[in-house]
Order: sequence, then C-alpha cells, then structure tokens
Amino acid sequence: MNKTKRITIAGFGGQGVMMIGQVLAYAGTEAELNSLWYPSYGPETRGGTANCSVTISPSLINSPVFSKADSLIVLNKPSLAKYVDKVVEGGEIIYNSSLIDGEVKKDKVRVYPVPANDMAAELGNTKVANMIILGAYLQLNDDFSKEIIEEVLKHILGANKQQYLEINLKAIRLGQEFVSKLGK
Repeated sequence: MNKTKRITIAGFGGQGVMMIGQVLAYAGTEAELNSLWYPSYGPETRGGTANCSVTISPSLINSPVFSKADSLIVLNKPSLAKYVDKVVEGGEIIYNSSLIDGEVKKDKVRVYPVPANDMAAELGNTKVANMIILGAYLQLNDDFSKEIIEEVLKHILGANKQQYLEINLKAIRLGQEFVSKLGK
C-alpha cells in the first residue's frame, strides 16, 4: 500500500459492520501499516444504526475523522442515503444489493452491488453476509494477503469461536469471486 485509504462502513447494528472495520484495521497493523478504527453506534446495539471509519496508511495518521471516504461499504438503505455523498471522486461504493433495491448511481464513483444476504443464505449461514461484502472490498483493494486476513480472523474470533473460521473464509472467497466477475 503506497497511499492512505479511508473507509466508511455502515449498516444496522448486528449486521457485522464493526467486525468488517476491525478486520481491516487489524490487517493494516499486521501488514506493518498505521491503522485506526473509529466506531460509532446508534442508541440501540442490534437494529440501531452502526458505522465505523477505518484509516490505513503507510505514514502517520493525524486524525481518525475524515469528511469523505475512498471506499464506502454499506449494508442497508438508510446508511446508503446517509453516506452516498461522502465518497471522494474516483472512489468506490460496495453495497448489499439484497437489502438495497434499485440501482445505485453516483457520478465519478465506481459502484459494486453485491447480493450479500442472498449469497450468505445459499452458503447456509446468513450471519456471514458481512464477510461476503468484506471479500468484495478485498478483491477490489489488493492490500492484504490471504494469510493476513486469516490470521486476523483467528484473532478476532478467539479460541471460543474457531469453528466459524472456515465459513467466514469461504464467505470472503465468495465475495471476492463475485466482484471479480463484475470487473474493476
């Protein structure tokens, strides 16, 4: 990675918004980059709004706050409405097209619809929709090796949830495969 990346991730509480942000921030640290993860929760935990900002950089990061993201990852329609105009020109929007109906259009921004909930249901576990979206991001932004992502997931899942590692890795691969067919 040779430049700073600013990523906004947003959705409802319980959709795995924070986990996507944590994986990216930890991966930045594992890749010996500077990274910041800045979470923001609505008044409820599940069902309320949740978003986080991640900054990953080869140089020092002065602030976790930024006005526009290079990448916007949105998991629901209210989050898309709130953040769609907060993406830099030339940036990207990756969105869960299972929950956001209609085509998202934004001038001078690349847009990637990913039917994450539908794909997760086909995989047999709807809770990994966030990992499918993460896989799409990782395919579009080749910043971290597969090994780094696997190590980070092992750490985040902890000893008590290692049985979920393989399904999460499979979901990431599905997201990568899906978006590779869309093209950059």
